[in-house]
Amino acid sequence: MSNPNFSIPISSIDDARIETVSGWTNGCISFWREAFLVVPAVLLLLYLGFQARRHVRKLTHRMSYVMIAYYAILWFSALLNLAWSLLQDWQCASGMAVGWNLLSLSTEIGMLLLEISIVAFLLQENYASGLESLAHTFLISGSFVAADVLVQSIFIFGFRVPLLVNSNATDGGKWGVLFVQTLILTAIYCYILFVHYSKWRDRLPPRPSFYKYVVVMFAFNAMMLLACGVAGFGFNFGIWCYNFLVICRHSLYLPYLYLTFLADFFQEEDWLLDSAYYSEMKEAGFFDTDWE
Repeated sequence: MSNPNFSIPISSIDDARIETVSGWTNGCISFWREAFLVVPAVLLLLYLGFQARRHVRKLTHRMSYVMIAYYAILWFSALLNLAWSLLQDWQCASGMAVGWNLLSLSTEIGMLLLEISIVAFLLQENYASGLESLAHTFLISGSFVAADVLVQSIFIFGFRVPLLVNSNATDGGKWGVLFVQTLILTAIYCYILFVHYSKWRDRLPPRPSFYKYVVVMFAFNAMMLLACGVAGFGFNFGIWCYNFLVICRHSLYLPYLYLTFLADFFQEEDWLLDSAYYSEMKEAGFFDTDWE
């Protein structure tokens, strides 16, 4: 009597391991994927909600139109990002393709508008608060975002390219478009880094936090660029890396942007107020001491 053959193909084991490792980044529904997306989005909105009265009071006091616009777009992006995080199953639900693409495009508009307007802000010499500076900043960023969204819409709705669907598909058109988009952003941050180390560095704000932001965003976009390139050649590792970086972007970019720019702005207002109180008290003689 011969022994039954219970051998399991090694390839099936490897595929199962790959699926286990990448399951939380790929596909529509995954507990860890949704947790990593939803929890930061909820925490950011809760923090913004608790600080809303204080923030609005300081924004109206300073009357910085650019910062007011950033704060409003941050709220808009945070709300859309939470909706995008909660409705991940739309991308695989029948009949929800159009709704998912519109939601993803709207979320991308808010986040990309913030990112590009921050870049335009970095190329100015100081905090700009006038309406003319506001118009100039958002004319540049709005034009870039409008062109980007138009190109994405043509490929999504015209050529049926799944640009915004999280999948393992090695669609050459998808990765080509994403590669060009990421290449442009990487080149912009590379230019700002070049200016920082050139004789024109005085054109950038003299704040270390701004420079660190550019370094982080350059490194992040460079990794996205590499992932798109690898995925375009059909390697699953590149697709996994890209999907993981997308999750990181939706989870961490808005809190990081708030901590880098808006939090600095609000803390600076507190410092100025404390300095004013100290000057008034010093003039009134509260700190005069007779050391004799």
